[in-house]
Amino acid sequence: MKTKVERKSRVIVGLGKTGLSCARYLHSLGEVFTVTDSRLTPPGLADFRAEFPNVKIELGGFREETFVGAAELVVSPGISLQTPEIQAAIKAGVSITGDIDIFSRAAGAPIVAVTGSNGKSTVVSLLGAMAREEGVNAAVGGNLDGAEAAPALDLLRKEPRDLYILELSSFQLETTRHLGAEAAVILNVSDDHMDRYATLQEYKDAKQRIFRGCRHAIVNRDDLASEPADGHDLITHSYGLDAPQTNSWGLVRKDGQDYLMFGDETLVAASDLKIAGKHNLSNALAALALGSAIGLSRNSMIAALKKFPGLPHRCQWVRNLRGVDYYNDSKGTNVGASMVAIESLGELVEGSVVLIAGGIDKEADFTPMRPVVEKFVKLAILIGRDAKKIAAVLKGATETIFADTLPEAVAVSATRATAGDAVLLSPACASFDMFTDFTHRGRVFTEAVEGLR
Repeated sequence: MKTKVERKSRVIVGLGKTGLSCARYLHSLGEVFTVTDSRLTPPGLADFRAEFPNVKIELGGFREETFVGAAELVVSPGISLQTPEIQAAIKAGVSITGDIDIFSRAAGAPIVAVTGSNGKSTVVSLLGAMAREEGVNAAVGGNLDGAEAAPALDLLRKEPRDLYILELSSFQLETTRHLGAEAAVILNVSDDHMDRYATLQEYKDAKQRIFRGCRHAIVNRDDLASEPADGHDLITHSYGLDAPQTNSWGLVRKDGQDYLMFGDETLVAASDLKIAGKHNLSNALAALALGSAIGLSRNSMIAALKKFPGLPHRCQWVRNLRGVDYYNDSKGTNVGASMVAIESLGELVEGSVVLIAGGIDKEADFTPMRPVVEKFVKLAILIGRDAKKIAAVLKGATETIFADTLPEAVAVSATRATAGDAVLLSPACASFDMFTDFTHRGRVFTEAVEGLR
């Protein structure tokens, strides 16, 4: 559909949830804008046309004249800044922004920002529960999925809040110039999105933008990549799975039991929590450190932590059948996440892990998985486009077999797992070769498991 673009209008690049939220926000300000998407039928198209029947939209490809003639490009996270038309606009002097950049300038309350390769959603949701326990009128959103979550700019269309807690991807941070968060954290960094970034350092650099204009920086002692590259004028707080020093958060083992600590103050026993695994203890410590930095009381945070059930599709227990536990970790979309899930379950179960993995590899290196698979996994059932790549890396570490569908993989797992084992869906890959998204993949797994007899 060819349309003539107003030279000085803003151009939203990419529709979907984020693009639609940008359109709603700009429309609320009375601004003139155009939307463009390289897809013929992008997600959110029907809603966009219903809400904005008179707004210009270009579909099925990008036009350089649209980009170069814009007053500003509002780039959705799924669109790389290396896209030729965007590069042409940058060379022509067109400014680039994104939804988080716009949000940070418009938000009328403090922002807490969370990024990292793994654990973001859990930390954001847990911190939101802690704030509500305290009586703080907090909103959670950004890159977060779930019924209560919303794109950042959609949060501004609701009632004013006392606090905004945002999950941010590296893609969103690429277009964020000055976030100005009250508190921010990079939880961890491992190989992810290597189909977007030329090097791991480039990915790390995108994550580091979360600290721009930040007041309190939370540092994970177990991951050096979480430290601010430029720590000037930042108040820093640290957490880790080791014993804490004064004014830091950590973990201490006493009489065979793990305890979450602040300095020498015992806060809560790990056994009192509904979330399991060392990775979730790290997530809990990160949320405690963030909450403390913004003034939440210790009592409220601990009360919320004890009640927090965890999130769907993140090492979520599904059922026990004939002594075998089935876990849905469909959100394990990268190697680091799957390694954590395998190790956490491997240390909990009496038997071994039967792993279901595979999908789109995002140019990731599966080699780091080999030691943890060799230690805990007795069988890997591989599915999806890049199953053979994973099999090649795991050859000799464990037995590997292939399945054409996820329900078939579940059926095979039920015949091979024995009492005391755990069957774990943790794909280490994106889902788009076989499913709409990771939640769709998780639902298919759960339905297949619940259908076992």
